[in-house]
Amino acid sequence: MSDETTNHGIPAPQGAADVIDTEYEIGQHNVDGAVGPFGFDIHNPVFAISGAAIVAFVFFTLALPEQAASIFSAMFNFTTKNFDWFLIGAADLVVLFALFLIVSPFGKVRLGGTNARPDYSYAGWFSMLFAAGMGIGLMFYGVSEPLSHFSSSIGGTATEGGVRTDWAPLAGALDNQSEAVRLGMAATIYHWGLHPWGIYAIVGLALALFTYNKGLPLTIRSAFYPIFGDRVWGWPGHIIDILAVFATLFGLATSLGLGATQANAGLNELFGIEIGNTTEVILITAITSIALISVLRGLDGGVKILSEINMGLAGLLALFTLIVGPTAFLFSFFWDSLKAYAEYLPALANPFGREDVNFSQGWTAFYWAWWISWSPFVGMFIARISRGRTVREFIICVLLIPSLVCVAWMSIFGGTAIHQVILDGFTGAQSAELPRQLFQMLGELPLASITSFIGIVLVIVFFVTSSDSGSLVIDTITAGGKVDAPVPQRVFWCIFEGAVAIALLLGGGLAALQSMVISTGLLFTLVLLLMCYCIFRGLQSERAEMM
Repeated sequence: MSDETTNHGIPAPQGAADVIDTEYEIGQHNVDGAVGPFGFDIHNPVFAISGAAIVAFVFFTLALPEQAASIFSAMFNFTTKNFDWFLIGAADLVVLFALFLIVSPFGKVRLGGTNARPDYSYAGWFSMLFAAGMGIGLMFYGVSEPLSHFSSSIGGTATEGGVRTDWAPLAGALDNQSEAVRLGMAATIYHWGLHPWGIYAIVGLALALFTYNKGLPLTIRSAFYPIFGDRVWGWPGHIIDILAVFATLFGLATSLGLGATQANAGLNELFGIEIGNTTEVILITAITSIALISVLRGLDGGVKILSEINMGLAGLLALFTLIVGPTAFLFSFFWDSLKAYAEYLPALANPFGREDVNFSQGWTAFYWAWWISWSPFVGMFIARISRGRTVREFIICVLLIPSLVCVAWMSIFGGTAIHQVILDGFTGAQSAELPRQLFQMLGELPLASITSFIGIVLVIVFFVTSSDSGSLVIDTITAGGKVDAPVPQRVFWCIFEGAVAIALLLGGGLAALQSMVISTGLLFTLVLLLMCYCIFRGLQSERAEMM
């Protein structure tokens, strides 16, 4: 097939590829038309059911906030207490499968056919996938999580009625300062290293493989063709795509809520702007408006440019902190943290018989559900920008390199904050509320006002890129896999994401956001595990085609 042939914005395979012969055409179930000057091209029934269910949910949250908060709390507790083993075990399996693909013969398969070449340079590709995958989270937790795990570890364990009530990972490190630092960093890297990026890599690979090599629509259901065959275009596929919309929207809403609270805290530190729901609603509204401009500029003119700017600013902030902070300490801290991660990883990743229930349920289970909720969004976005890469190149660049960057980030910012506590005696960051901790740490370094302002800008721009790329992904799913659907639809989803974040903040705060993300993430975990099987089947046929 020719490279010039496209199917609703999706390039046809170049060279040898095992294209699936199906009678389904992208958009055949769609309803198109126009409302005034605004065109639409939406998948029936995915768009209608997803939109109606989310509107009903938002209405319930705002109309009955107390009842909603009670339900959200019950959902969070039930999921983390009863399914923590499932979430932890599933994430382990995904990482092992991703590592297997690197060393297996399947690594030679090229996404888009044997003659396909990458659409983006390494710099542009990496900037976009990293900004979409981790941006707001790293800003929010870069200082707070290392400090939190260090503090809980050195405090040791506590039990009540035979159940651990402390938040220390594993068995803690009572009054052992050096080991508490090692355990705290190992736990932090566990949450930000191989496991989350392995989840993103598998979803992204599944979508890229079945879209660019098999000729199927760029939507979650396409990855399940080996299981359902042509039935994937019916209700089994509808359910998968609707679930992906829910997971993506609530995962994004959680991150937008975190970003708004941190930006609010930074503005309060610098300018004395009041902290509260009103300010955060104004922030979400303003930043969603900025995201709309990026949406209208498109992938290359919007997300790509903003991602590269943000990665540059993030790199400068990290380099500045490294240079003016405890430089020698941080270099050794990076390697010591990696060694601690390798040492403690088997115990941290153990899904059964855990005694550190607060850590494994309140931290790890929540994180894995959050990452899995983000995986349709991040995975599809990565798939959009990864045509032309080999499977081995894809996994290495999506799994290993971002993991090392996360370790470096956590080591620089978390290490600086821990150094301030242990050697400088400054406990301002340690005792501050979570959204303030980054700014408290920066406040002890030179040019604090400038670096804090850069930190606020980073949070806001990461916010914008997440909202923009999330709108693109949800629009693609609800347009039946079309990547060239009318722009007003993407505008609609961009506004909708902001509205959901505002509604959940007003209805129950971050607890409501976290409850929804862990509930949808749990359901999507089943989808993720089945994807591994489908990838294996799909790569088998691609290898046969290459021989």
